[in-house]
Amino acid sequence: MALFDFCLNLTSSQFKDDQALVLERAQQAGVSHYLIAGSDLADSEQAVELCTQHRHNLYATVGVHPHNAKSWQADTRAALETLAARSEVLAIGEAGLDFHRNLSTEAQQEHAFREQIELSIQSDLPLFLHERDAHDRFREIISEYLSQLNATVVHCFTGDRRALECYIEMGFYIGITGWICDERRGKHLHDLVSLIPQDRLLIETDAPYLLPRSLRPKPKNPRNEPCHLPHIAEHIARHRGDDTLALCRYSMDNAHRFLGLTETGHDALSKKS
Repeated sequence: MALFDFCLNLTSSQFKDDQALVLERAQQAGVSHYLIAGSDLADSEQAVELCTQHRHNLYATVGVHPHNAKSWQADTRAALETLAARSEVLAIGEAGLDFHRNLSTEAQQEHAFREQIELSIQSDLPLFLHERDAHDRFREIISEYLSQLNATVVHCFTGDRRALECYIEMGFYIGITGWICDERRGKHLHDLVSLIPQDRLLIETDAPYLLPRSLRPKPKNPRNEPCHLPHIAEHIARHRGDDTLALCRYSMDNAHRFLGLTETGHDALSKKS
């Protein structure tokens, strides 16, 4: 089994004391590749640095999460553009809209969202997106750019069937997390994951968040880790009616295709020349 954790928040302070051990445990569990998500400018810089430090099969996104959209300044796009030229950076984001918590105003979120969509198009990099309780406005904005988009993923999908079918019709990849293991909030995903085309499914932990609630025995530490990705993969495979090993193979292929990776390493330099 070889797995690609398509969203690991390794820059989180929850990992500051044991990053290497976290990656070692994941490697032992069969997780061999990782995408580290950037959530603001400083965090994006740190994500790139972590890829440089750990090197092997770690890649980064750079962007501003909708929670942090209020931090967007006049020079943020230029700074992200500079980071995007780094070979470690293979996608723009985590961009999008989150009207569930509204930690930034809707206007601030929409501005940062548009800026990052345009940066993705300008830099010819894939787009890594977040959407929660904002489907209608999210769809309206992204539709304006649809014909120009590179590969696009709605990561950590938690929405309803209408939203999922919309994103699939738009040609987007869909990221599924341990939310599917939550008997309180994620049960609706049991029926929805089978709707995701095989060549558009990505799997992720979103660690340190979203520890799978179905883990037994229940971990003493509530922090999620990439070593739990095989458990998530098993749940997704069961509800899709798939073989787990087959799901691991095709989700790995999907991650490589989305990011423009070769089988043995990344091919980012050729995209930036």
